[in-house]
Amino acid sequence: MGFFHGKTSKQTSRVKKLLELALSRLAIARRPRLARKSICRSDVGQLLSLGYLHRALIRAEQVIEEDNMLQSFDIIELYCKRLVEHATQLDKPQECSEEIREAAAGIMFAARWCGDLPELQLARTILEDKFGSDLTAVAKEGTGIVDPMLVWKLSGDKTNMELKKKVVKLIATENNIMVELLEFSELQEAIEHNNIGSPC
Repeated sequence: MGFFHGKTSKQTSRVKKLLELALSRLAIARRPRLARKSICRSDVGQLLSLGYLHRALIRAEQVIEEDNMLQSFDIIELYCKRLVEHATQLDKPQECSEEIREAAAGIMFAARWCGDLPELQLARTILEDKFGSDLTAVAKEGTGIVDPMLVWKLSGDKTNMELKKKVVKLIATENNIMVELLEFSELQEAIEHNNIGSPC
């Protein structure tokens, strides 16, 4: 029993350090994504000013992708801080509060989507070992206790036409560019009838 408790405490210490490293890396990981988002938004504005609506919609996908990841980083940061601050609870996973279980499941789900944060991969392995197969299965599927917003931000459809139109219209408004709604409808029909897709 003493050996088991010692092993668990060592695991807890390890996962805490990994999450602290992830928190440090988050600040670094945000910078290039903020820069790319800014560049992409500028590109969308320029394409709209030149009348290239279809290309602007394609470019909007990158804006959505970067924005989604940045918002995911905010949720992941919250979860990392929560687990670090309440790390002692991880020594008795069966007695963890719902908030800690949610944070652990969120980290486990996010790990496979966040190459920017390699520490999460290692933390996930420890958390899976601690919490067992039931929570691991839920986390893997992104269901149950896992925050639906995090799931959607990391794995949602970034090519959704309505979402792209919303982003393009917002950027058009910010740049005082008039975009006719009719153009969007006609463009969508053209895409559907001609099977025009965005480049891979």
